Amino acid sequence: MKYTKALTPVDDYKFPFGEELRKLAEEELGETDARREHALQMLREWAEKNPRIAKIRMDSNFFLKFLRAKKFSIPIVQDTIERYILLRRTRDGQLFTKLDCRDPKVAKLLDLGYMFALPKRDHHGRRVMFYRPGVFDLNEFINEDMLRIHGICYETLAHNEENQIRGVVHAGVGTGIGLQYLTLFSIKEAVRIAKNGERIIPMRHREMHGCNISPALKVAMEWGLSLISEKLQKRTRIYTDIKDIDMDKSLLPKEYGGEMPMAEMIKLWKRELEDYRATLLMEDKMAVNLSMYSEAAKAGAVSALKQNLNGCLEATEKNGSYGLAGSFRKLEVD
Repeated sequence: MKYTKALTPVDDYKFPFGEELRKLAEEELGETDARREHALQMLREWAEKNPRIAKIRMDSNFFLKFLRAKKFSIPIVQDTIERYILLRRTRDGQLFTKLDCRDPKVAKLLDLGYMFALPKRDHHGRRVMFYRPGVFDLNEFINEDMLRIHGICYETLAHNEENQIRGVVHAGVGTGIGLQYLTLFSIKEAVRIAKNGERIIPMRHREMHGCNISPALKVAMEWGLSLISEKLQKRTRIYTDIKDIDMDKSLLPKEYGGEMPMAEMIKLWKRELEDYRATLLMEDKMAVNLSMYSEAAKAGAVSALKQNLNGCLEATEKNGSYGLAGSFRKLEVD
């Protein structure tokens, strides 16, 4: 088949890791050489035939990060990829295009250590994303800056194949966070971000550790946790102090009980962001035919997540294979 929508070459993928990761991928994700090859072929043909998709990356790495995040469930992967491209066009691309680590506000947040991946992997071989939201100055930054730096950092982590297979750990300190931070997003925005983020971002979230959370934010924290799936809730642990965190503390910045100074960690992380910068910016060329989606779907409404994407069309039996029918828990906020 000729792939006219491809932004990147169709490559002949070879598994680049040893037996340990191969076994882990098969046991946890159901990934085998045969299943992977078949899935990649199916996704390329689906994308080429899907009338709603205009341009898309077709290299193996792009598809594999979704396949691994969704454990090779093809219909779910198809739905996620399409929504992923659509999400990048939310607000005319204002939020999730031009995801550039050199953007002045993003660069300053990086230098402040708002979020960065710790250099060393944990004892399970997983990368740890470390957060310091208290450095987010509400007088200098806006909620769009927050969304953009998260997008850049998550995309960079998700590109790495070992991260795709092993998953990612999240850990952060709430020092400096007060009630005023609750004004960053409306309730509707917060719900949409949580629901779309968990559903669409191709990452395996293995553990989440929150430390030094102000007692004044307890109710807000409980509400925030209620927005994520029960599976992720069970993987979340909250600590009064980071010294109690249940992970290898040597991985942490020196300022929080680890070995390497935070400034060095940030410098190393910025190099990783630079390495992936060109590819991430190239993804701005991915596109869908917006006229074929409902306004709710284009806005990222929670109600749209509960619907087969074909529900956004005057669906016919002919194009029925391009969407995913599913049942999701009823939500109160759209």
